[in-house]
Amino acid sequence: MSVPSTAPWTADLRARLDELLDEHRAMLHDSLDGLTEEEARRSLVPSRTTLLGLVKHVTYVEHVWFNQALTGRSLKDIGAPPTPDRSFILRKIDTIESIRAAYADACAESRRLAADFALEDEVTGRGPRSLWAIYTHMLRELAQHCGHADILREQVLAARR
Repeated sequence: MSVPSTAPWTADLRARLDELLDEHRAMLHDSLDGLTEEEARRSLVPSRTTLLGLVKHVTYVEHVWFNQALTGRSLKDIGAPPTPDRSFILRKIDTIESIRAAYADACAESRRLAADFALEDEVTGRGPRSLWAIYTHMLRELAQHCGHADILREQVLAARR
């Protein structure tokens, strides 16, 4: 059986990777749809992971793997928490709207910064690696966190019954 060298959905790998990233970003954004502020903050697991905290965390992940890795700027200069664990901490002023806006801004900045590079280009902001390696790492991160969000959202919605 002969396999075509490129399937239609991989003919433009960069466009497909951008599309997959944006699909996962949208799923995380949408995990907060229709929730109250209390539901979004509800703690359902022993860790700091809440639905709102998860979206705040993926904002941090965008800062680390696109902004810092591509620009070499420090997390402090970017305005990101110093550690992954601290990225889950919710302040009283954090709301669904404010966290979603910060996430949308971080994703837009990631797209803008990545546009200046080819997938094969090496970046050094978090150690030398190619842009394609950052894309695949981000897809893994976002897919994992989408799974977390699905489970947390299911528990929150089930508690309404």
